[in-house]
Amino acid sequence: MSGFFLPVLLLLPLVASVPSPSRLPPKYCRRCCDHLEPPLSPSSRPVTYQAPEVRTFINMTILKGDKGDRGERGTPGKSGADGPPGSRGAVGPKGSKGQAGAPGDPCKTQHSAFSVGRRKALHSVDYYQAMLFDTVFVNTGEHFNMFKGKFYCYVPGVYFFNINIHTWNFKETYLHLMHNEREQVILYAQPSDRSIMQSQSVMLNLELNDEVWVRLYKRERENAIYSDDVDIYITFNGYLVAPTV
Repeated sequence: MSGFFLPVLLLLPLVASVPSPSRLPPKYCRRCCDHLEPPLSPSSRPVTYQAPEVRTFINMTILKGDKGDRGERGTPGKSGADGPPGSRGAVGPKGSKGQAGAPGDPCKTQHSAFSVGRRKALHSVDYYQAMLFDTVFVNTGEHFNMFKGKFYCYVPGVYFFNINIHTWNFKETYLHLMHNEREQVILYAQPSDRSIMQSQSVMLNLELNDEVWVRLYKRERENAIYSDDVDIYITFNGYLVAPTV
């Protein structure tokens, strides 16, 4: 019997020292920069305890009180810089007509007007002569000088003037309306077997102290104006249209 067990006992250590192919020691792949220690397996890593994050939340609707009284108005602040002007707005609708204003002061209203006539006929002489008048219809402010037969401008502005005459049979009628010493317009009628009414009008811009008058042409031709002592055929009129502003 002792001889049968000896070989068996010798084989046991050999069997025990041979590792099982299924339990080979693990091999690790390392790089040159890795740590020399083998990495820990997930089962061997220590478990770290993390505390839960606590956030405080306050419900403000619970803490909100009643609305307080309105405070006093504060001191106004300084005015800011002016901004750029805005674009022009659209034109609004036309408003209704307003009430008439009060009458102006009559003392400030400027007037100037005259209307004069002549009853006597007039014949030319060897020199120019101013036509004189003997009848006054209107002479506001006495701006027309009856002794000189001239209108003097005391209110500068635009004036309207008019001359009316009656021609003489078979005689020439030759007049000038004068502004100071300058002829402005002519009133002319050729000799005829009939006497007719002739008229001339003009508007002039006058300055202060300007003169306007009618001049009969000198005797180079038979020059005359007809009139009689009963009716007035000759008139000279003028009035201010618009004063100078």
